[in-house]
Amino acid sequence: MILFLVCAMALGCAGFARAQAPAAAPGPAPAGVRIQFDEGDSPAQTSRAIQLLLIFTALSLAPSAVIMMTSFTRLLIVFGFMRQALGTQQSPPGQILAALSLFLTFFIMAPVFRTVHEDAIQPYMEERISQTDAWSRGMAPLRQFMASQTGEKELILFLDLANKPTPNSMDEITLDVLIPAFMLSELKTAFQMGFLIYLPFLVIDLVIASSLMSLGMMMLPPMMISVPIKIFFFVLADGWTLLVRGLVSSFVT
Repeated sequence: MILFLVCAMALGCAGFARAQAPAAAPGPAPAGVRIQFDEGDSPAQTSRAIQLLLIFTALSLAPSAVIMMTSFTRLLIVFGFMRQALGTQQSPPGQILAALSLFLTFFIMAPVFRTVHEDAIQPYMEERISQTDAWSRGMAPLRQFMASQTGEKELILFLDLANKPTPNSMDEITLDVLIPAFMLSELKTAFQMGFLIYLPFLVIDLVIASSLMSLGMMMLPPMMISVPIKIFFFVLADGWTLLVRGLVSSFVT
């Protein structure tokens, strides 16, 4: 939204400067970019301006849509648990984990995005369907994906909070109920997977701490010994491959 406001201010300043500039002498127009704002002479022109405003607004909200309606939330949270369980502090950095989560999101959501492009975007660009049809066709694959990953308890919770009756099918659930239920389900699933990831590393920490106590080395921090051992076992088991395989497989229905 901030980016949209900055672009709008820049375009407005350019148009104002152009309006205040004196008329140039007749002759060939200089090469360059010209920005001009004219008053709408018809409702159709005003409608196009409103559509342009909505497009810029949608683009500014696109990152939020990637987080809300895709697999990005679960991936990033599980990778965060993995880093904390290893005890490596800031390695790998948060930017690397976010980038890995983003590209894995594109990989997981590729069939959904492909269906949206073929059923909604491409026909709309060819003017074979209307905006309403493009919206309904484009949301159908996303609704199907979110519905397959949303738990029943989460759906019932938001249906009760919205005072809506229990629907007969998933197609009757509105987006204002489905999206928060999907996000809550993703948080729940991510924490469950994070707990399972923590268990083997917790066992290593307990064994190392008990061994140091039995040897009387109470002044030596257990993390100094356990972190290299955890990294060794993680690399030996090809942990990143197993983790990514498990995460991608968890979205296969």
